[in-house]
Amino acid sequence: MADRKLRLERHAAETNPDAVMNAAARFLEVRSRSVYEVRRNLSSAQYPVELIQLTIERLIELGMLDDRAFARAWVESRDRARPRGEQALRRELALKGIDREVVAETLLDRQVAVRDEQPDADPLLAEGSADARAAERLLTKRGTSLARIPESRDRRQRAYALLARSGFAPDVCRDVSTRFVAAMDAGDDEGVDGVVDE
Repeated sequence: MADRKLRLERHAAETNPDAVMNAAARFLEVRSRSVYEVRRNLSSAQYPVELIQLTIERLIELGMLDDRAFARAWVESRDRARPRGEQALRRELALKGIDREVVAETLLDRQVAVRDEQPDADPLLAEGSADARAAERLLTKRGTSLARIPESRDRRQRAYALLARSGFAPDVCRDVSTRFVAAMDAGDDEGVDGVVDE
């Protein structure tokens, strides 16, 4: 405790911008961060506000901090590894300090990318949305555990609940869980989008 207090006092008295830049670089080593996350980390370390601001401006100039790139990477990572609905993605990005306009832009780009992959899909239907694709991936990942539920109705309810907890809109939860369970009931071992369950 005493060591931490001394370290914070030393940080508060810091006059060398390189020391703050080094602290920020160490924080960025683990993964990319938003401007808000870096500012919060340096502030909690008690560095002077002026040096924090200089450091953030320099990191932006160097391209090491970019909220738009961060938001795109965050959404792509989520879609790949832990699919989430648009509501959850908006909430997560807001917690990372990403501006609403940047979030809206990023989610629109996500939808456009899906439309480019599926030019014949009806954009007014949930099944043609980026959220529906992400929901299908999530259910496919969980297909094995869903298949263990004997009753179709219970399986559909469990799938719906999983999607709802993951931030998907009610219409996406309903449509995707219904299609997914119908495919399972039809004896389709490949799930909704042709990916074999692991």
